[in-house]
Amino acid sequence: MYVYMGHMRFRDIQPYEDHFWEKNNIEIVQDSVLAVESDENRLQLKNRTINYSHLIIASGSKSNVFDWPGTHYEGVQGLYFKQDLEALEKRTPIIKKAAIIGGGLIGIELAEMLLTRGVEVHFLVREDRFWNGVLPDADADFISAHLEKHHGLKMMYGAELHEIIGNGKEGVTSIKMKNGKTLDVQLVGLTVGVSPNIAFLKDSKIETERGIKVNEFLQTNIENIYAIGDCAQFITPNGKRRPIEQVWYTGRMMGETIANSICGKPTPYLPGHWFNSAKFFDLEYQTYGWVFSKREENEEELIWQDPKKERMLHFVFEKDTLEFIGVNTYGVRLRHEVFDTWLSEKRDMKYILQNLTGANFDPEFFRPFEQNIIDTYNNQFNQSLTLNKKMWWQKLVSHAQ
Repeated sequence: MYVYMGHMRFRDIQPYEDHFWEKNNIEIVQDSVLAVESDENRLQLKNRTINYSHLIIASGSKSNVFDWPGTHYEGVQGLYFKQDLEALEKRTPIIKKAAIIGGGLIGIELAEMLLTRGVEVHFLVREDRFWNGVLPDADADFISAHLEKHHGLKMMYGAELHEIIGNGKEGVTSIKMKNGKTLDVQLVGLTVGVSPNIAFLKDSKIETERGIKVNEFLQTNIENIYAIGDCAQFITPNGKRRPIEQVWYTGRMMGETIANSICGKPTPYLPGHWFNSAKFFDLEYQTYGWVFSKREENEEELIWQDPKKERMLHFVFEKDTLEFIGVNTYGVRLRHEVFDTWLSEKRDMKYILQNLTGANFDPEFFRPFEQNIIDTYNNQFNQSLTLNKKMWWQKLVSHAQ
């Protein structure tokens, strides 16, 4: 998105300089895999054959495309590959209106990109709130209000795509929704999630389901073949984590894990506590632990929203023990290492709130809000907690010394 918006050049987002690969004895081959011949430890590519001792499949994801009529027209695309960026750049000069299908993070990025080019963006969301399948109602309401208030998006809740209309010369020209209404557009962004990119394995002996099935060592049913990243599906998920983890940092961790295994030190994948971060335009979002869209029976919640600024924190904790389970935060940066430690130590909600100052990433640039959160907790649960400022600053001084 930052390349399209002019903030960076494509070469600026490459992970390494061009000389890195040869320097580290890594050969880059630009080709397509036609077949994995596991009995012969061999890959059949479009232009050559490669033999291997170990095979690591990191084929990523592809944008979901459902059976809507008209998805073949030019101007109907996802936003995942470099080719998607190139196709979008090519079509941009003729785009006056765009429709984005699906209310997720990729859709938000595409909307932000198009708005910087003066495109009118209509965002079709099947649910009655944005990202309500992931976020609790209060959070989804907060984000939905932010999108509508600040960024000129045409949010269309409860709207579902029925058909994409176009022709061979112009490409997409309009869409028709299930309610019968039509909308003239020159771009349809399909951002209804992604799926593991594994079609090239359909004739192989590698076991697949939604993704490539792997054990805790990221090993497939074939001993010397592994899968990592978006394409991997854990046979036994780690705790509450999903079988398929399509997050950039988990792919990196899987890469580090598999490096040990192929170098003779078999290592299980242990990703630790769940966390993630994103941006809804200029509103930052972080999550640590587990905050699901629907609360479980044993869970209680504390929601604090700043009445003056776009800031909100949503805590979830055990009803009986008060053990901290997770937090969603919006407009406030919290320290990952602090919450990771608190989750490992199984700290209770009272401890979290009394020491919350220590988790604030930018305390020098923000007016303190921690006491306001404690006041909300005290009022909601008839408590009398106070902020433990002294203990926190003593820890800072001790650490500095």
